[in-house]
Amino acid sequence: PEVPREDAESDWSADSWSDYGSRDKPGTTLGRTVPDGNVLFPDIFHTDHLLFYERFRAYQDYILADCKASEVKRFIAEYLEKVLEPSGWQAIWRTDVFEVLVGVVDVNFQALKAVVQLSEPFLCESQDSSFTLECMQELLELKEHQILLQELWVVYDESGEFDQTALAIEHIRFFYRCIWRTWDEEEEDEFDYFVRCVEPRLRLHYDILENRVPSGLVVDYQNLLSQCEELYEKFLNVRNSISSNDSDSEAENVSMVEGLKLYDKVEHLKQKLKLIENPLLRYVFGYQKYGSLQAKGMRPTGAKVIHVVPWTMTASLLHLLARDKLRPESCEDVEIQFHRDPLAAVNACYEGDRVIICPGHYFVDGVFSIADSVELEGYGLPDDVVIEKQGKGDNFFDCTGANIKISNLKLVQHDAVEGILNVHHGKTTLENCVLQCETTGITVRTSAELLMRNSDLYGAKGAGVEIYPGSGCTLLHNGIHHCKEGILVKNFLDEDYEVPKITMVNNMIHNNEGYGVVLVRPAIPSEMKDASAQETKVGWVDSVKIEENEFQDFLMMWLLCMTVGDILFPALGNTQPTQAGDETACAEGSRQELPGCVTDELELYKRAETSEQTENNSEIANVLGATSAKKSQTHKKRLSELGFTEADDNLMSQEMFVSVEGNQFKWNGKGSFGIFFF
Repeated sequence: PEVPREDAESDWSADSWSDYGSRDKPGTTLGRTVPDGNVLFPDIFHTDHLLFYERFRAYQDYILADCKASEVKRFIAEYLEKVLEPSGWQAIWRTDVFEVLVGVVDVNFQALKAVVQLSEPFLCESQDSSFTLECMQELLELKEHQILLQELWVVYDESGEFDQTALAIEHIRFFYRCIWRTWDEEEEDEFDYFVRCVEPRLRLHYDILENRVPSGLVVDYQNLLSQCEELYEKFLNVRNSISSNDSDSEAENVSMVEGLKLYDKVEHLKQKLKLIENPLLRYVFGYQKYGSLQAKGMRPTGAKVIHVVPWTMTASLLHLLARDKLRPESCEDVEIQFHRDPLAAVNACYEGDRVIICPGHYFVDGVFSIADSVELEGYGLPDDVVIEKQGKGDNFFDCTGANIKISNLKLVQHDAVEGILNVHHGKTTLENCVLQCETTGITVRTSAELLMRNSDLYGAKGAGVEIYPGSGCTLLHNGIHHCKEGILVKNFLDEDYEVPKITMVNNMIHNNEGYGVVLVRPAIPSEMKDASAQETKVGWVDSVKIEENEFQDFLMMWLLCMTVGDILFPALGNTQPTQAGDETACAEGSRQELPGCVTDELELYKRAETSEQTENNSEIANVLGATSAKKSQTHKKRLSELGFTEADDNLMSQEMFVSVEGNQFKWNGKGSFGIFFF
């Protein structure tokens, strides 16, 4: 008996391709678009508007499946053989210099090329008039009439017969333009190519299209990609020159050294690209986008100006301003200017200027780029002076001035990609402010410094405060709550960066979804080797009683570390078993001797809570200090391997300056402190 066709071709049935057009259904399901230019080309299929899930499904289910990197071209060829019409359709052949209408007479599936001939009448548009009919025929003969499929745009056909052909070519074109890298074939074959490369790159592409990635990070990614492609091409040339020459000459040895250097550079750039492609680690990779911010310096006249921004100016308000802020004895020679918009006032500032914003709710469509040392002050309580972001944009405040002060303001952020305030350079002081965030909160970049005092920050979908290597951050008497993470310390992204200097005193960090404080750093290879030894060191925890509120923190941190290669959490390594046991025994003894008085129970609860907060502060300080010392040891070992037996004391004493006292951590989803390895 004959095998039913639907059983033999179940994976490629018309129903499975219903979203992409079907030969069994009359009429096309795709749109059409008119080609640009002066030549009257026929309309083409409109296929470059596909959604993320449409491309995702096509690559995962129909094109690549679970193929390895070395199998990509074969899987694509097999896919095209099933869906592509081998002949009978027209297309526009597009290059950087010309466009010409061709007819397809055959397809070389293994080479991913179409066999074409010029259509009649001859239609061609080019940057100059040199591409005549004879010239194009000669060019096709040189190419043996075979051109890459991704260079073809299928001419529109209402019948629906060529829908799958148009979509298949669009998928191949998009893959080789946006997904495939020239070095992918050398990736290790034990990994699923779709999971490892296609999915993260596809997600990044659509995140960029939907403005979910900062423009500066996009530029950095494109620059890194160009650099990597250029270096990889040089590496291939050097490698090919070595492989074609069997002599053991000095020139070949030099080429081998050069090839190794190029290989290391390429691998370094590939790792940076993977960081940006990974949505979880994308913002771990810092980028510098403040180069366009130029300080104005002092005015040519040397004068300083006070800029006043009134929502509405009344006689009583003017009297209060003159009494409190514009006293003659302090502002005798200072010019006063009035503005209706806070952004216009800041843009008019020079070095040493001051901006006073009167009570009101100000809506601003733009970015505050502060490159000079200026003071931005609200006149009144923060809830009375509100600056709210309107319109989409990367960020709200960019600070690069040497000494910037912002006080008594409430900042409200909407439709943003970056954090509410970025400190790129210099020192920024934030005092008595309220920050209602949208994405991340405050970012303190490398070589920048932040002093945040008596302020309230909430609502960040990322971290409330992000602290980069080589920065300084002082947090005094602040509230950081209802964020994804409270404070994120990014450490050791590159061995050339100094560790951050952190001071946290009397802050209230509560109700965050993740940890109160989390440290992000790469796993050091030596830690992987010492994992079993570290497991032995903390084995005592099993025999020590852990309070319920402490157990959740410990368990979450332990599981986090186990998932990155059995690297156990080092935070408890500084605690001795006997001390922990004694403290627990003392606590239990205290409970047994307590009378049944509610007042005494409340007093005990307060003491236990105070003790817990003290332990949390000590734990954070100890772990940050320990990881800093670990970096110093690693750096010293690397210098020793390079032949440097003596290192500069200043270089080797790059220990993280940490002062963590009096902070309270309450109701954070994963606990007070955690470490994320990558």
